[in-house]
Amino acid sequence: MVDVADKLAYFQAITGVEDPDLCREILSAHDWDLEQAISTFTTTTATSTSTATPAPNGVVGTSNQSDATESGLVVRGAAAPPGLAWKLITLPFSIISGSLGLISGAIGLGLWAAGGVLSYSLGVIGLSSNRNGAAAPLVPLSGAAAEAADFVAEFERLYGATARPNFVAEGFMDALQRSRHEFKMLFVYLHSPDHPDTPAFCEGTLCSEVLAAFVNENFVAWGGSIRASEGFKMSNSLNASRFPFCAVVMAATNQRIALLQQVEGPTSPEEMLTVLQRVLEESAPVLVAARLDAEERRTNIRLREEQDAAYRAALEADQARERQRKEEQERLAREAAEAERKRMEEEEAREREAREAAEKEAELARIRQEKALSLGAEPEKGPDVTQVLVRFPTGERKGRRFHNTATIQALYDYVDSLGCLEVESYSLVSNFPRIVYSPEKLSMSLKEAGLHPQASLFVELSS
Repeated sequence: MVDVADKLAYFQAITGVEDPDLCREILSAHDWDLEQAISTFTTTTATSTSTATPAPNGVVGTSNQSDATESGLVVRGAAAPPGLAWKLITLPFSIISGSLGLISGAIGLGLWAAGGVLSYSLGVIGLSSNRNGAAAPLVPLSGAAAEAADFVAEFERLYGATARPNFVAEGFMDALQRSRHEFKMLFVYLHSPDHPDTPAFCEGTLCSEVLAAFVNENFVAWGGSIRASEGFKMSNSLNASRFPFCAVVMAATNQRIALLQQVEGPTSPEEMLTVLQRVLEESAPVLVAARLDAEERRTNIRLREEQDAAYRAALEADQARERQRKEEQERLAREAAEAERKRMEEEEAREREAREAAEKEAELARIRQEKALSLGAEPEKGPDVTQVLVRFPTGERKGRRFHNTATIQALYDYVDSLGCLEVESYSLVSNFPRIVYSPEKLSMSLKEAGLHPQASLFVELSS
């Protein structure tokens, strides 16, 4: 956004009105619309000055020489345009006259420097640049472009389209910007349609094949009629005092242009070519330096982009490796946690088995003790006492005396109380004759089972 002070300063620079209160009233009447205020003020003033009597050569006349002097425009042999109207349309940049040596002294490093890119962004009106580095126009240039297109069309109609400078159909500032981008100077032709020398100059000089080819190859050409708004402004800014008028300008910094050369009045093609060649030779070092600087800047930008791309690629690779490392760590952590879980489960299972085995062993010990107690004391030898010998699968033998009235179950209780077997299912068997004392015989007494007065049994494990 452009603030009030900037708009006021810009309006004064454009219109030449020094009274700040008057400028403030005009801008306020247009709701501080800078473009509309300038357009209305310029149109009104130009209409008021158009009533002046034109001189025979087509240049607007004035009442006295002092007005022409104030306007900054002196036309030799003719009256100058009205001073007030002439100031209103002066472009807001300075003109530096003289040769390239004077220019280098006046603008120094500001000429085609600072990276070779001229910024036309005017701080007072908040213009911004686009992505290609092209600055926004000083004011909307649709009208200026239309004027330029009309001039080109009229020039072609009058003098042909084959051998002529290729005037660009765009406003002066855009043409200046184009020349900057192409690292060329801007050839400016101000056309005075009513000047008696104009037709001959256009046909004989500008439309010379040699001159036109030289201009088209080495310059960007822009032309404007002084009858049109922008051509009138440029004639004021360049202090055109005689027509036909040509100039060579170059973009500089700080919203300035450098006037390298001006040619006024009738000029032959040879003379014009000599002047342009000299200006081109003198300007070549500046243009070459600007081009090299721009190429170096583009190279640096490309290198930075390549370095940034390489850095991003390396960063992405590092991030990918970091992700892989984290994923590997997470996988190892999951595997370790799973292994720990399994180990704990196995340990718990072993503890449970050991506890169950201990409980089982304790239970078996309790049972053996109960069965041993149920047998009572071993009786002494006697006629009613049976001697029983039991042989185990390991070959171990155990013997005990029982009353002949004791049951087969007592024999099983005896074997169980010894704790010599690791199995629970077995049978007591006699050899001769072979008799298996199965569960249905457990209630028989030893005497009834034929085991009295002595018996030899072995333990047969169940399959």
